[in-house]
Parts: sequence; structure tokens; C-alpha cells
Amino acid sequence: MPLTVAVQMDPLDQINIGGDSSFALMLSAQARGHTLFHYAAEALNYADGRVWALAHPVTVQRVPGNHFSFGDPVQLDLGDDADVVLMRQDPPFDLGYITATHLLERIADKTLVVNDPASVRNAPEKVFVLDYAHFMPPTLVTRSLNEARAFLAKHGEIVIKPLHGNGGKAIFKVGSDGANLSALIEVFNTAWREPHMVQAFLPDVAKGDKRIVLVDGVVAGAINRLPGEGEIRSNLAVGGSAVKTVLTPEEEAICAELGPELKRRGLLFVGIDVIGGKWLTEINVTSPTGIVAIETFDGTDVAGLIWDAIEARVAARG
Repeated sequence: MPLTVAVQMDPLDQINIGGDSSFALMLSAQARGHTLFHYAAEALNYADGRVWALAHPVTVQRVPGNHFSFGDPVQLDLGDDADVVLMRQDPPFDLGYITATHLLERIADKTLVVNDPASVRNAPEKVFVLDYAHFMPPTLVTRSLNEARAFLAKHGEIVIKPLHGNGGKAIFKVGSDGANLSALIEVFNTAWREPHMVQAFLPDVAKGDKRIVLVDGVVAGAINRLPGEGEIRSNLAVGGSAVKTVLTPEEEAICAELGPELKRRGLLFVGIDVIGGKWLTEINVTSPTGIVAIETFDGTDVAGLIWDAIEARVAARG
């Protein structure tokens, strides 16, 4: 059955269509006969129980420089006129993002929102993962320089990153001598009001940081992301490169434990990050990526699997 799909995401003229997961999802939806609309999170409105956005009908094509075409904007009632809302804008996971989840939660009884907005709000990547601390490297969440120093003394080398960061931004390694630790904590405390994440440095990061995609709680595929020369960060957005991979038994165990809970929460498209074949570092639910690279290496149509799951959920609603 053709669906009306509203895609809440960043500006289409700013994306890299070669690797963008949201664009791949739009192409797949269009191929299935679904009608697409695009709007920005800032365009959301609420009054009298209704949530709407000024949205553009959109068609997409894999042609660099000419990859989308907008129709005239319409006032799209997301509760009455849309079957699915894809919440795909990139972080930061700030008050604007959180407010969007609150607004979309008000139509979730009428329209399928992917991922579930209440679950997204309650599962920021570096906080939700703490529920699975037994799979994580040694981790400290703090704003305290003294606590960070004690953690460094215990673990020798550490990594500091923003608790709500994304895309590999602002991740710093501190060696055993503690050089710049006080300055980093000072900068972090100035830039962010929330605590920061401090983790024991994992030398195995040189062998890659695996992105595993789960669709409705089931593994759909994985890629291994290798850091660039002189880097500890392997995110593709900061120069990492992707290679074909398979799951280790430890990674399969992680996915088996996470899968049912992701499905229960309505987190239909999730990307988890694992280092060294066993260390879970993030559970990405806001705007996960990686499906284009997985299809490139494995031939798996992850976008198609995601739409299979979406269509099944819409049908189950009746």
C-alpha cells in the first residue's frame, strides 16, 4: 500500500548523496511508490492538538548536483495526512531536538514515527549505552578534573568526548602524563553544561570501530571503520574508511541482548559501535548511518529491510 512519508531532516542541498542514509531511505521509499515530503525540524508547529509543518513534496534521484526536486510547499498535518514520519535530522541532541520529540510524540497514536520519539528522547547514544555497562570499556561520566585525574591514573591512557557529541567531533586522547587534561576539562566545562564521557583508551581502535546496524532488533549488516593516518577517530565524517567485516561471537552476543529491547522501544533503525570485537561504545538512535556502505560491501538492501519493517508496523496498526 502506498504511504505518505514526511522526512524531517537537514537541508537536502547539503547532503552527500554517495553515503547519506536518509537519502538512501528516500530513494527506497520512492521506488516502492510512497509519496515523500521534506521539512526541517524548525518547521514544526502545534495548536489545538494538531502538529503540522510547512513541507515540500519531493522527488529524489541519484544524480550529483541534481538529486532532488521540490514541489510547492504545503501545510502538512503530520497526524492526519502522513502515514510515517522519519525523524532523521542530525544531532546535536539539544533542546531543539528534544522539543521535536515532544511534538511528534503527540501524533504517535496516529502516525508511525521512526524512530519512536519518546524512546529517542530517553536514549541518547552515550547515556542509553550505560544500561549495557558490562559490554563497555571502563567509563566515567563527570565534570570533575579530580575524578578525571584519578581515572587516568588507574587506566594509563584515556579518551574524553562530549556526552552528546556526534560524528567523531571533539574526541581527545590523553596520555599517561596527563598533559592538557586540566585544559581539556576546562574547555569542556565551558562549552557544555552537562557531564562529559571519559573512557579508558582502547589500542584496538587502530584495527577499526565497527558499525553494526540493527533493523527492528535484528542485525542487518556491519562495516568496519578504520581511522585515518594519525587519527584515533574512525568516523567516516572525519576521514575514516570503511571495509567489509563479519561479527565476532562477542558482537553477536551484544546484538542478541540489545535486539529485543530496541524492538520493544520502537527503535527500528539503530547503529551500534563496537571496538576490538567486544567493547560497546555507543547506541545510535537519533540519525544512524552506515546503510550505504553495508550495501556496497555486502549487497544487503538495508534500506529495503527498514521499509519492510516500517510497512509491517503500519499494516499492524490497521
